[in-house]
Amino acid sequence: MLIPLGFAVGAFGTLVGAGGGFILVPILLFLYPDRSPHEITAISLLVVFFNALSGSGAYARQRRIDYRSGLWFAAGTLPGAVAGVLLVGAVPRRLFEAIFAIALAALAANLIFRSPGGAIQAPVTGRGVVRRTIRDRYGNRYVYSFQLWKGVTLSVGVGLVSSLLGIGGGILHVPIMSTLLHFPVHTAVATSQFTLAFMTAEASLVHVATGTLTWGVALGEAGLLALGVIPGAQAGAWLSRRLGGTMITRVLAASLLVVGGRLALSAIQG
Repeated sequence: MLIPLGFAVGAFGTLVGAGGGFILVPILLFLYPDRSPHEITAISLLVVFFNALSGSGAYARQRRIDYRSGLWFAAGTLPGAVAGVLLVGAVPRRLFEAIFAIALAALAANLIFRSPGGAIQAPVTGRGVVRRTIRDRYGNRYVYSFQLWKGVTLSVGVGLVSSLLGIGGGILHVPIMSTLLHFPVHTAVATSQFTLAFMTAEASLVHVATGTLTWGVALGEAGLLALGVIPGAQAGAWLSRRLGGTMITRVLAASLLVVGGRLALSAIQG
């Protein structure tokens, strides 16, 4: 059952640019009540890596990735990703579940109550402003500007929190890119997947170095999930082309509320 689960996680995660870790971690917590947060996050991050790698290939064919920004953001996530892997071992499971639920609820509230329009805002001014123009394979043209230093700085925090929780980071990066950095939603989703591939690769290597991921059960489970995630990510990228940015945002917010509520209940019940 891990292979079809991986397909569903890959499809939905790539659709919203989140990598799927925010769905996979709660499911793994329910499936394996005796596992530590350290092992759960290690499995999730490796699966998210394969999801992001497959999704990035699909979005590259659609020509929606902002490669220059994505590489800068990836560099920003790396120190936080390493720190998150090293810190997760010190977090008790119930506290881990509670933190995860609060983080998801906060992100959902931000998406629901923020003003409509997303990236359509006044021109950005100040230091470090960069301007981007992306024209995708289907003739859509995306023009936006943002402060690069702000994006890199925020990426450090994204790397820390996402690696600590094992969610990959897209669930944080997409809302940040579409609201604070003024990325169009479709470009934010595609660029997030590209950034995720680098961040989760780094975090997974740290888990291997610390002995959490070995040639045993955890790595085998991650491999089965990855078998489903890779084609699932292709399906999610295909579906994203047929949905508008507003619909993707609503789906993302609704899923955050559902998963966060279920996880909060689990933390309270113990």
